[in-house]
Amino acid sequence: QVQPVESGGGAVQSGGSLRLSCAVSPYTYATSCMGWFRQVPGKERERVATIDRDGDTLYADAVKGRFTLSRDNSEDTVYLQMDSLRSEDTAVYYCAAARPWQKCRDFTTWGQGTQVTVSS
Repeated sequence: QVQPVESGGGAVQSGGSLRLSCAVSPYTYATSCMGWFRQVPGKERERVATIDRDGDTLYADAVKGRFTLSRDNSEDTVYLQMDSLRSEDTAVYYCAAARPWQKCRDFTTWGQGTQVTVSS
């Protein structure tokens, strides 16, 4: 699988919004569950949200109601809309694709990561 390409990270004040994009190959988009993860130095990577091939989403409790994950079929791109950002959302965010035709649990192809910094 081709590596996902992320964009959209940056710095924002608390309460602000950012939208992350993850572009993948048409094959990956059509066959794989997609997910966003984040990691802070010294901590384990945590799952933020996943979206399966049917568009069904799951969110971590920490972001539920503030983040929205969606798929754009015309662009082979997955978007993570992040609203009401908090300082604790500061992390490197990674987009990942699960194995083709598998459920949203075995993520094997990872993007390079994009930094999100939220200042209070």
